[in-house]
Amino acid sequence: MHNDSRTRYTRDSAANAAFDDVDDVELGELDLEERNALRRVAGLSTELQDVTEVEYRQLRLERVVLVGVWTSGTAAEADNSLMELKLLAETAGSEVLDGLIQRRQSPDPATYIGSGKALELRDVVESTGADTVICDGELSPGQLRQLEEVVKVKVIDRTALILDIFAQHAKSREGKAQVELAQLQYLLPRLRGWGGNLSRQVGGRAAGGVGIGGRGPGETKIELDRRRIRERMAKLRRQIAGMSTARETMRAHRAGREVPAVAIAGYTNAGKSSLLNRVTGAGVLVEDALFATLDPTVRKARTPEGRLFTIADTVGFVRLLPTQLIEAFRSTLEEVADADLILHVVDGSHPDPEGQLSAVRQVFSEIEGALDVPEIVVINKADAADQEVLDRLTRSERDSVVVSARTGAGLDELMAAIERELPRLDHEVSMLVPYDRGDLISRAHAEGEVISVEHVGEGTILHARVLPSLFHDLEQVGKPVERV
Repeated sequence: MHNDSRTRYTRDSAANAAFDDVDDVELGELDLEERNALRRVAGLSTELQDVTEVEYRQLRLERVVLVGVWTSGTAAEADNSLMELKLLAETAGSEVLDGLIQRRQSPDPATYIGSGKALELRDVVESTGADTVICDGELSPGQLRQLEEVVKVKVIDRTALILDIFAQHAKSREGKAQVELAQLQYLLPRLRGWGGNLSRQVGGRAAGGVGIGGRGPGETKIELDRRRIRERMAKLRRQIAGMSTARETMRAHRAGREVPAVAIAGYTNAGKSSLLNRVTGAGVLVEDALFATLDPTVRKARTPEGRLFTIADTVGFVRLLPTQLIEAFRSTLEEVADADLILHVVDGSHPDPEGQLSAVRQVFSEIEGALDVPEIVVINKADAADQEVLDRLTRSERDSVVVSARTGAGLDELMAAIERELPRLDHEVSMLVPYDRGDLISRAHAEGEVISVEHVGEGTILHARVLPSLFHDLEQVGKPVERV
């Protein structure tokens, strides 16, 4: 028995040691391998006679037909919107069979696409064998119900699709809680009852003469579900508030050390995690999919002159990002507002990069203080982009850098731009520091810009640009030295 325990302990210790040797890059590869090991399999489903029942089950997406309403803009913009919906559906694990676009002044208040187009959509669903229709917009509960009655299959909107992707990709406890809160906020006004569950609360003549013995339990099934959802939402908000305290503490600790903060933000799948990996070797999961990473990652980096700063990878944005997600992920998105500099990453190979920039800035406008932070537009994927598009973007965006996170091209120009835009160090000092305060010399290397160091008999002559807190400490122990 004791021998078995020692053997098991040795084996576990060896495993832990091996894990400790795995670097960040390999951890990102392990994350990708784990995600690829769990995929939805098309064709394995249990069809429901009453499609409303799926409201109380896990959302299933398999064989889908897409439908959009083109209300403004060009035909190319409408096609790009539906193509993005296709990528979202495939990221969620669906097989896209067909897509339709309806040209209208505004979405139909009853069926979103109008009665005639709804009948045409029903014919497409029957001919393709689809089991789900995805609409490129947020539908009201009435639109969802009436469109389902026509097409006879499950109908979901863009918001529900994005929420499903977030639910699949959330890894941390905070991320899972944020996604669940957003899902419940979306589901609450869309709950539907069926059968006898709608008519259990009755009584007396006022209830149609049912009389004594006909009274129900006093609360219908749908009202019970709504109450439980509200209670769960309140509990999740308390949990997220508690978890955001830890994030604020870490942020305050970095601010206390006065280390500049850089936030990477941008459209989903623009290459933010790839850029973070290239700059810091963080090993964050990288996948050619929308919303591949949700949990923010903060790493240390240094400018070409050796100045320390932190760089954070944030959740990706998308056109018409659900307001429920913005609210639920507010503590995460505050990394952008609290940064000293934003690296706004845009996909230079995308058909509409200007649309990506506009969509991200629209989300910035909903985060207090984000529009006031200095911004560098990082035009990524230069190796796959058209040179004419890159030239157009650099002309329209004054502070921009063209890079390729895959090949490393343009990274030197980007680091130089970061060096230029970071807040400048306030104090330039030239002091004789005693040898027993080598910790201050070390802090100058870590937090400031060291111009020169000279060792003499009495101590170390330090010439550097430093932060106010370090300048104060140096004044307590150092002696000013005149520079020639």
